[in-house]
Amino acid sequence: MSAALLVRSLREPAGVAGLDATGWNALIAAAKAERLIGTLACRLDGIAIPPAVRPILDDARRDSAREAQQALWEADRAALALAPLGLRVVLLKGTAYAAADLQAGQGRFIGDLDILVPREVVSAAEQALIGAGWEWVKEDAYDDAYYRQWMHELPPLIHIERDRLIDVHHTVLPLTARQTPDAAAMIADAIAITDGLYVLSAEDRVVHAAAHMLADGDLQGGLRNLWDIYCLLPETDRAALKARAAHHGLARHVAQARRLADAIYGHGVRLTLWDRLIRARLLARDGWGRETRKLLVFAFYVRSHWLRMPPLMLARHLWIKWRKGHRPQ
Repeated sequence: MSAALLVRSLREPAGVAGLDATGWNALIAAAKAERLIGTLACRLDGIAIPPAVRPILDDARRDSAREAQQALWEADRAALALAPLGLRVVLLKGTAYAAADLQAGQGRFIGDLDILVPREVVSAAEQALIGAGWEWVKEDAYDDAYYRQWMHELPPLIHIERDRLIDVHHTVLPLTARQTPDAAAMIADAIAITDGLYVLSAEDRVVHAAAHMLADGDLQGGLRNLWDIYCLLPETDRAALKARAAHHGLARHVAQARRLADAIYGHGVRLTLWDRLIRARLLARDGWGRETRKLLVFAFYVRSHWLRMPPLMLARHLWIKWRKGHRPQ
């Protein structure tokens, strides 16, 4: 399977020396599908690779560096727009990793700008961003209301000139989720990196990544999320991380994230049956990078919604989305 090959290559870069053309095709396909091609390129820097592969990896390194630069500029523009509010703008995910120059940011492709602000000022933050050139993406009234009433973030905004999305979070899991992380504590303990911009503490970065991967999503992009966690873990204090995860009600998810990161990218660890199912989902790609195990993938898609909503609300939501033409990918 190409996903398993990708994992081995990230874990032991020197192992690519034995790949033939078919192996390289499978590796590149999986890395692109998982949005880990830039990370792979950085991991293979200095490793002897075939001449036909080198331009692909060189392009990936340049693309990821450009995305990081764009993300940091977008973060700077958002901080400027929000400066009159006098609040802490906490960067999340890829932009935070790039801004703090963390290993998790090396070669990482960065899509939207994700920020965390206090919930009590989220409306004011929205108006400040709109005044600075951002506008709403969600035109559907149901989607807009769904975000505002139940989600952990505003409907996404896009800048009218730069065409860059921003997601303004006021917590890290949907309001209907079973866990209720302490977003105020995350903001209070965030670390300043520039005037007005902050990143989560080392422990909260892992907690957030584990929550995003295991307590909210359907594991799309899970190998990249798990690589983030694997790279973030060495920055933490083990006892402090355990205490912080318990404080946020996510001790079980953080412990599982540690096991999975060690099992897939590290030196191996004993996994539970549930861990193995998640691993099977994460590695579900064939030699062309295409998703396999469709039933398992769909089961995790349903589970992601089940985690977010009570049963009746979930049934209503899925029915409305189905009628509007939405289908799981």
